[in-house]
Amino acid sequence: MNAQTLVVDPVTRIEGHLRIEAEFDGTTITRASSSGTMVRGIEIILRGRDPRDAWAFAQRICGVCTLVHGIASVRAVEDALHYAIPPNANLIRNLMIGAQFVHDHVMHFYHLHALDWVDVVSALSADPKDASSLAQSISSYPNSSPGYFAAVQSKVKKLVDSGQLGIFANAYWGHPAYKLPPAANLMAVAHYLDALAWQRQVAELHAIFGGKNPHPNFLVGGSPAAISFTAGGAGNTALNPVGLQRVADIIGQMQMFVDQVYLPDTLAIASFYKDWFTPGHGEGVGNFLCYGDFPAQGVPDPARMLIPRGAILDRDVTHIHEVDLNEDSQIQEFIAHSWYEYSTGKDSGLHPYQGQTQLAYNGPKPPYEHLDAQASYSWLKSPRWNGHVMEVGPLARVLMLYASGHEPTRELATKALSQLNLPLQAMFSTMGRTAARTLECKLIADELSVWYRDLMANIRAGDLRTFNQDLWHPGSWPRHAQGVGFTEAPRGALAHWIVIDDGVISNYQAVVPSTWNAGPRDAHGQDGPYEASLRGQGLADPTKPLEILRTIHSFDPCLACAVHLLDPDGGELLRVKVMS
Repeated sequence: MNAQTLVVDPVTRIEGHLRIEAEFDGTTITRASSSGTMVRGIEIILRGRDPRDAWAFAQRICGVCTLVHGIASVRAVEDALHYAIPPNANLIRNLMIGAQFVHDHVMHFYHLHALDWVDVVSALSADPKDASSLAQSISSYPNSSPGYFAAVQSKVKKLVDSGQLGIFANAYWGHPAYKLPPAANLMAVAHYLDALAWQRQVAELHAIFGGKNPHPNFLVGGSPAAISFTAGGAGNTALNPVGLQRVADIIGQMQMFVDQVYLPDTLAIASFYKDWFTPGHGEGVGNFLCYGDFPAQGVPDPARMLIPRGAILDRDVTHIHEVDLNEDSQIQEFIAHSWYEYSTGKDSGLHPYQGQTQLAYNGPKPPYEHLDAQASYSWLKSPRWNGHVMEVGPLARVLMLYASGHEPTRELATKALSQLNLPLQAMFSTMGRTAARTLECKLIADELSVWYRDLMANIRAGDLRTFNQDLWHPGSWPRHAQGVGFTEAPRGALAHWIVIDDGVISNYQAVVPSTWNAGPRDAHGQDGPYEASLRGQGLADPTKPLEILRTIHSFDPCLACAVHLLDPDGGELLRVKVMS
C-alpha cells in the first residue's frame, strides 16, 4: 500500500508553532517529521548588548516558561565572570523555579493535555453521585460532593447548549480512543475548572519575589527581592513578614492541589489507558539528558543539586554518563535539515560557544506545501550529545533521580507503578512521560517547604543578603569571557551559552528543551525525539489524529491553531478543526 501523508499544522494546545507531517500506511505511522515553523532570532538581537541586560531580552523567548530563560541567562553571565550569589538568593531562585514547575505541570495536565484523554461531552451523561463516589474513593479533596459535580455538569451543559463551546469546540469528542467512563470524565472536567482558579493564586509567588508575573525581574549577582524585618508601609517594596507568610500560604495551596487532585487524577486516568504505557505508544529514542538544577549553594555545582546532571543511554538506568556543558565535542547543534546555514557547512555540528544563527530562508512563509524531509524542513536545529539523540524533560529527570538512588523518587515511582501493576519499563511511553511529570511535580512541591524553611532560618539568624555587593564592573572584566547558564525548565534541559568580548555580548546561543525534543533528523538520518516517538503509532481514524496529539502533548511542546489533512499530491482533502 502506498504511504499517505497526514499533516497536523499547527499542533494546538501548545506554546508556539509546530507542524507534524506523518507518513502512514492507512492505519500506522511509518515516519514522522517535526517542523518548527517560526524563527526565534533572540540570539541575533542580543549581540552587542551589555550582558547584565541579557536576561530581560532572553526571558521573552517564551511567554509560558515565564522565568526559566531569565534564570539561565543570569547564570550564564555569573558563570562567565565567576560571580557567586548569596545563599538567600539561591533559595529564592529555587523557590521561584520550583513554583514554576508545579504551576506549569498542573496547568499542562489539565488545560493542555488532559483533553486528549477526557471526553468533555461524555461528562454530560454522568451521574453526579457516581462522580462523587469515584472522587471520594481516590482522594480527600473537599470538592467532591454530588452537588458539586451536579453544578459543574450544569455549567458545562449550558455551555454546550449555547453552541459557544469556546475552548471545548472543534475537538474529537466521541473518538473511539476515549476510554474513561462518564463519571471519570465529569470528575476531570470539574478539576479542569478548579485548576483555572488555583493557578491564579500560585502565580503570586513569582510576583512576590520578582515584582510581576509573567516575566519576573532578575538580577545578575542575586535576587532583586530585598528582605526587611518590618511589615513596611507605603513606598516600602522590600520582602517583609507579610509577603513571606503569603509565600508559605501559596506553597501550602500548591501542595494540597498536587496531593489531593493532580496525583490522584493522573493515576485514575492512567488506569484506563494502560495500553499507552507500552513501547508502541510513544517510546521514542530511549536516551535521556539532564543538566541538573536546584543547587544547594549559590554556584550551581553538579555534585550538589537536587536533580543530578547526566545522560542515560539505551534505557539503561544502571549507568549515568557524565555530561560537560563546556566540552566542544559533547553538545553540538546540527542543521542538516534546518532552514539555517553554517559557515562550516550544513553537515557540521557546532558547540554553542561557536554557534551560528544564520537564516538560509528569508521568504514570507515557511517554504513548503509538503515538508521536504530530504532537505531542510524546520526552523529548529538538531542538538546532539556525543552524537546521540537525547530526550529531555520530566521523564528524563525522574529516570535520572531513580538511577542516582534518590530515595523519595524510587519510593514514589515504585508506589505508583505498583498501584497500576506496571514495571519500570512502562515509563518509556506516552503515558509514562505523562505520569513522570506528575511524580516530579509531587517531589518538587514537597521540596518547596524545605527551601522556604531554610530561607526563614537564614532570616531569623540575621542574614538578609540577597545580592552580592561585590559586583564586577565592566572595567574589571577580562577582555574575553564565556560561560554557560543552565536550568531544568519544566519542559527539560535548558542552557544559554554566552561569549563576552570587551564588555559586550559577541555571541549568545540558547538551546531550549523543545529544540532537543522537537528538532528534525540529522545528517545521519537519526529522528528527533518527537519523530521517533510517533513511528509505529496506530491511528483509529486518520481524519481525527487524536493519537498524534496524545504523544506530542506528552512532551509539553513549547513551540500553536487549525489542522489540515493533505493528500500525497499536496491537495487538501479536508480541514480538521482542533480545539485551541
